[in-house]
Amino acid sequence: MKRLSVIGLPVAATDYREAVNWALERAAAKDRAYAVEAANTHVAALARHDREFGKSMGRFDLILPDGMPLIWAINDQLGRDFKLKERVYGPTLMLKCMEATAKRPDIGHFLLGGSQSTLEKLEAFFSNKFPSTNIAGSYSPPYGQWDIAEQERIEEKIRQSGASLIWVGLGCPKQEHWMARHLDRLPEGVYFGVGAAFAFHAGDVPQAPSFLQKSGLEWLYRLAMEPRRLLRRYVVFNSLFIFFWLRDRMDP
Repeated sequence: MKRLSVIGLPVAATDYREAVNWALERAAAKDRAYAVEAANTHVAALARHDREFGKSMGRFDLILPDGMPLIWAINDQLGRDFKLKERVYGPTLMLKCMEATAKRPDIGHFLLGGSQSTLEKLEAFFSNKFPSTNIAGSYSPPYGQWDIAEQERIEEKIRQSGASLIWVGLGCPKQEHWMARHLDRLPEGVYFGVGAAFAFHAGDVPQAPSFLQKSGLEWLYRLAMEPRRLLRRYVVFNSLFIFFWLRDRMDP
């Protein structure tokens, strides 16, 4: 799987099919914990801007192009004969992995993060949409920093579930730091940082219309939905992404 640098982040030039196959192969191997990130402009810019976050992202096994600006940056480096046509959007990747494992009871899914009510809605949604998919377990951890006992509790719940696809919805940057710092001791499986996918699929937060997603304007829709929470993120990190990308193009 070819990786290309997008403002210093090694992003895979890939699609849903290849990403799902990669994940299922490693889930079946059961040899160690793997970390996967669906990266948007916020993740890419933060990795360049914040040294500690950049170190955490350096531990990830696969970084997928979730945001359209990352697709444009990748296509700018690819030859004319091959261009990526769509992003690998975290919430959609989650659905495709659920669908791909509908007849694979040996591959279970674990949901980590969100409130208990969100997890209950998520499990009901997936059970209705993919009745044959194995939702092996879920856990809503406490807010704030976790002590050693809580970390061990989380690890044991994942281990006891037998799940090999673990969906981590703790929000950025907490989920990325957590996965990177504990990767060597986490139970075997593929861990996905999927951010807002939990809230989207649970129906807690509406997703942007597809035409806005394809045009790279999803951020504007989400900003309109949650202005107080997302204003700084989009103003600062979208601007940083553009700045770093232009600077790299002028001085490769």
